Parts: sequence; structure tokens; C-alpha cells
Amino acid sequence: MSYIGNTPAENYASFLTETFTVSATASYTLSHAVSNENDIRLVINGVVQQPGSGKAYTASGTTLTLTSATVSGDVMYAVYLGRALQTVNPPNASVGTSQLADSVKMTPAFSVYLNADQSIANATVTKITLDTETFDTDNAFASNKFTVPSGAAGKYFFIGTITWVNLTDQDEAQVRIHKNGTFVQGSGYFQGQNGTVTYQATQVLDLSVGDYIELHGYQVSGGNISADGGEAYTNLKGFRLGGV
Repeated sequence: MSYIGNTPAENYASFLTETFTVSATASYTLSHAVSNENDIRLVINGVVQQPGSGKAYTASGTTLTLTSATVSGDVMYAVYLGRALQTVNPPNASVGTSQLADSVKMTPAFSVYLNADQSIANATVTKITLDTETFDTDNAFASNKFTVPSGAAGKYFFIGTITWVNLTDQDEAQVRIHKNGTFVQGSGYFQGQNGTVTYQATQVLDLSVGDYIELHGYQVSGGNISADGGEAYTNLKGFRLGGV
């Protein structure tokens, strides 16, 4: 019969039973940890015992404590009620970073920017000096370029931004993303204010280990690249897309 919702993790589940070797004691060790005594049904000599503090028994983790000690010849077993519970989703706060697959991590990731104004010759494609790092998770950015480190091949997202000052021909300025020294993506006019014009390019690239990415600029009207706004003005950012 069809149903609405997630497919159950298990079609059938049976209750686990544990029989104890009884002695003259009130303390026993469970084979499986429990949250509390309500996770088990304890039976002694065919009689179901009442769980709870001040009653027949308590339990926590693997420790089972009886209110009264058993005697030699008693027959005691426990039925694990909690272990029959099946769920599709893990309990809240039960999953940590060690349970997450590496493929879903958005690293390597980096953000770097130009720290001082840079002059660009007219009609010349020039690599941008990205000399200041905001962060670089895998130490993969150096000498003005990001290089894919070992074990980190995959699809990456990049965004490059250049802010120009003193341009006389805004239509002839570009921000360019280069892969392995070859132009792959550029952009036109993005926004401008107070004598500055900002251009931006974004690109998703499939990269292999050793591939490298650089940011270049191009203009024909005498403009320079500005670093007055710090990280917000001229920068390159990128990260690996998790799971692809």
C-alpha cells in the first residue's frame, strides 16, 4: 500500500532480549546502553518489574540497579524496548562533523584583495596584484593565483571584482578571470559612483589538481585600479562546490 512521507529505515524490527546470570547482587551491566529504565522491560521469575526511582529498578547507560538484590536461582531477563524504535532522521544534535562526508565541505575556499592602487597600461591585459588574504582554508592562494591542491579537484565558483578610477571610456574596461593563463570569463559595466566604476565577473569552472586561477584587468582610457575601499573594491573569491 502506498503512503505519504519518507520511506521507513526498516520494514520490520524485533525487540532484543538479554538474559542475565543471576547472583546475590543489586547491580548488573547491560549489554546495550539505554537512556533510562523506561527503555527496558525487566522480568524476574516471570514477574514484570516496575521501572523508576523508588520502585523495582533504574537504568542509565549500561548500568542496571535493582531496589532489592536478586538471589541465586532467580531467573531475570530484560527486553530492550528502545532498540526497537526506528527513525529516518537522526535525533536533534546527534550528528557532528565527523559524521559528515568530506565531499559536502565547501573547501578549499579563499578571499583575497588588492591592498594598494595598481596602474594598468592602456589596451593591456594585466594580472591584478592580490596581496592580502581575508582567508585561505587550504593555503592554496599564493603569488596572485589560486592553485587547486591535491585531492581537491571538482567544480568551483569564482567571483572577481575590480573597481576603476578615472576611466573615460567605461564600455572598454573589463574584469577577467583566467584559468591556466587563458581568459575564460569577463564582464561589462556593473555599477559606478563618486568617480569609481566597479566591474564584476562570476564563473563556475571544472578544475583538476594543479589548475590555477588568476584575476586580470583591461582598460583603454587611462584608468587605474583602486584599493581605497579595501576588500570591497578589488578582490577575488572562490570555493569548491560541495558534492560535485
